[in-house]
Amino acid sequence: MQEDKIQQARRDQDEQATRQRASILGLQYLDTRPFENTSELARGVLDISIMHQKRLIPLVAGSEGHAWEIGVTTQTPQSFIVDLTRQYNEVGNDITFFLISGSGYTKLMNRFDPPVKVIYDDIRIAHEGDSETITDVSKTLNSVSSDEVFSYLISQADKLGASDIHIENQRTHMRIRMRIDGVLHPVADLNNERYRVILGALASQANISTASRQPQSGHMQKEITNEHGTHLLNLRIETVPTMYGQDAVLRLFNFDESMLNIDRLGIGPIERKEIDEIISHPRGMVLMVGPTGSGKSTTLYSIINALNTTTRKIITLEDPIEYGISGITQIPINTTGGQSFGDGLRSVLRLDPDVVMIGEIRDSDTARTAIQASITGHLVLSSFHANTTSAAFSRMINLIGVNPIFSSSIRLVIAQRLVRKLDDDTKREYEPDQATRSWVRNALKDLPEHIEKPDFDNFKLWAPVVSESSPFGFKGRIVIMEQMVVGEEIQRFLRGDIVDVHTEVIEKVARQDGMVTLLERGVLAALRGETTLDEVNRAI
Repeated sequence: MQEDKIQQARRDQDEQATRQRASILGLQYLDTRPFENTSELARGVLDISIMHQKRLIPLVAGSEGHAWEIGVTTQTPQSFIVDLTRQYNEVGNDITFFLISGSGYTKLMNRFDPPVKVIYDDIRIAHEGDSETITDVSKTLNSVSSDEVFSYLISQADKLGASDIHIENQRTHMRIRMRIDGVLHPVADLNNERYRVILGALASQANISTASRQPQSGHMQKEITNEHGTHLLNLRIETVPTMYGQDAVLRLFNFDESMLNIDRLGIGPIERKEIDEIISHPRGMVLMVGPTGSGKSTTLYSIINALNTTTRKIITLEDPIEYGISGITQIPINTTGGQSFGDGLRSVLRLDPDVVMIGEIRDSDTARTAIQASITGHLVLSSFHANTTSAAFSRMINLIGVNPIFSSSIRLVIAQRLVRKLDDDTKREYEPDQATRSWVRNALKDLPEHIEKPDFDNFKLWAPVVSESSPFGFKGRIVIMEQMVVGEEIQRFLRGDIVDVHTEVIEKVARQDGMVTLLERGVLAALRGETTLDEVNRAI
């Protein structure tokens, strides 16, 4: 595992530094790794309290004709070594000191004096205005040992199904918030000493600097073990200096290839048929658009996973790589370090891929290169910054210009949002008032003919009901999709047949071709009892 390799590299560095220090101090160096888990302990030689206080370990208990061997560290006081040597010499015993690493000392010391395993209370998410829960969780987090608090925070966030951990510095304390099902919830207010501990652990594991005055990006992995088994958690870290210290956002990606399954996304049959039709072709471009946290990456990875067969060569360009998928070639692109998706794409096209995924199209060079790849025998998937499919298409034309050659390149544009799903076990049905009925009727008045319209006079809605298993009445999230299939009429914008390429004009043509908007999809989901109108309005 990657984490094991990292830990091994750190231990190697610790041993190398200890070896160099031993030559400076004139002591013999000893690598304890070969025996620190198996050797018989020399118990009864020194008091446990002395071993903790002076940072030293008895390695061999001497007897008549044999020397006593003691492992010391760079933190063992020289005066204590001198006193111990004198005491043993006075009774006719020889004593030899070896310099061991701090890691070796900890390993052996944990066998002499095993740490007590403390079981901390699970983190609970507070309801709005529930300061008592925040106080209780704050006490728990403040009581967790310095060595464990960072790991505990991450494992608890994973257990709660959080997508983000927000670490924010205030004048008097540090605030922890978690984003669960797309909504940010306050979790705890911690004392400032915890800030140094958490940031230090974050810096060492994500390879970022605690002293930087610039925004930083990092990445780390953590193996999570719980009652359901073990899984690997990928974390993307972003930090920024603020008035009171560095704030950090940790994005959690629960790496489980079985989750990256297009069948598990809950895509409607009409939208799924359109996606299957487009990706079955060997060339063309599919664009995913939406804000951060709308599930674009998960949908793209799921499509990639569906295409991942032994007959296809698939290459991805990502900044950073969020999920590792077996069977495909994934290439990290460090855009902050001067690399570009366009340059990377030109390089990988020489490797004859069938499918290419680009993390994000950000500039005209990448857009043009991707378009050219999509019309020369490659299926190209990418995300793009826009709110709706029409806005994405309009912005793409602004990037690449009007070009008849490009008119058949973009095959499908998908705009996506995630909304919280009502808990089916607790949700409550109710009769909407007249104002709500009028709003729904107006929102769905232009539904395409192939979509069945509801009975606007008799429909019901559902409200969330709080329960112990659903603190907010919701359980999980569902995908709301707007899909623009680029047919003959939409292609006219790229060919230059229609000069006006504003978002509203493109959307009007797309709706004439049968496109259902994000808002309409969201309202229909609310009428089916899957979510609420408030959720739809919040997300869309």
